[in-house]
Amino acid sequence: MDLIFATLGLIILLLAGDSLVRGAVNMSLRLGVPAMIVSLTIVAFGTSAPELLISVSSILEGVPGLAMGNVVGSNTANILLVLGVPALMAGLSTKTCDSRKSYLQMIGATVLFIVLAFGGEIGWPQGLVLLAALALMLGSAFREALRHRRAVSAGDEEENDDDEDVEGADPDMPWWKVIMFLTLGLIGLPLGADLLVDASTNIARHFGVSETVIGLTLVALGTSLPELATTVMAALRKQADVALGNVIGSNMFNLLAIIGISSLVGPIPVDPGILQFDLWVMLGASLLLAPFVFLKWHMGRVWGILLSILYVVYVLIVLGNA
Repeated sequence: MDLIFATLGLIILLLAGDSLVRGAVNMSLRLGVPAMIVSLTIVAFGTSAPELLISVSSILEGVPGLAMGNVVGSNTANILLVLGVPALMAGLSTKTCDSRKSYLQMIGATVLFIVLAFGGEIGWPQGLVLLAALALMLGSAFREALRHRRAVSAGDEEENDDDEDVEGADPDMPWWKVIMFLTLGLIGLPLGADLLVDASTNIARHFGVSETVIGLTLVALGTSLPELATTVMAALRKQADVALGNVIGSNMFNLLAIIGISSLVGPIPVDPGILQFDLWVMLGASLLLAPFVFLKWHMGRVWGILLSILYVVYVLIVLGNA
């Protein structure tokens, strides 16, 4: 039954990821907001919902270490696997993506998280700091959206052309259809992830794998599948801005919102192994994106293979140290 539920969860994730990308891109066109901004907010929050559900429930069930492993492992998977697989399948052209500001915000959030983690525990004071940083990030995205709308209203059609040329987008899509796509995506993603993670966790426990390792590997991989589904669909539609914005935004939401909110439910201890190894892998993976963000390197199949291999090596190391 666990295998059946895992397969069902994966199917739901793929369909919901496609629905969320369609809804988010067309919503950006209807509102006159860049697809990158929508990806950093609505899509990122929707695909981070499974991490929030898993983290809060793990604290309530008395296994808070699972929450920390889930977020750290998920952020690493988001970059190495969630960008690696689409790059391997279709390639990601970042030439027209301007994600420098949001990328620097992600690096800042990562460094802030690591500094707070070295206190040995993420309690409600640290959680409030993370949530304050989240508010600043959302405020910045909101101001950017308003600036873009003013530019479009003033007749700067060139700035709006890039979004209208996105493959598969329909600027005239009715609002009810946009909302339907978004709703199906936002409901389907956590549902599919919940089915898949529960089934995978049951399988892992059957083989005697520890909670920490489950959090860093199986649960992290399972909760990253919404990002993977969304990013694969975006890559196939040549929507690199949605793909990159989704990963950057999701990583910020994971660190600032997921841990921030979860810490208000209960304190989250930081395992020494995570301090010594996994946090630095997460930071290193984040820094790997710098050439694609600032130098506009093309993320082709070679990079896709490299990123995917790095993730496999990381998982093997974690399992080897279990």
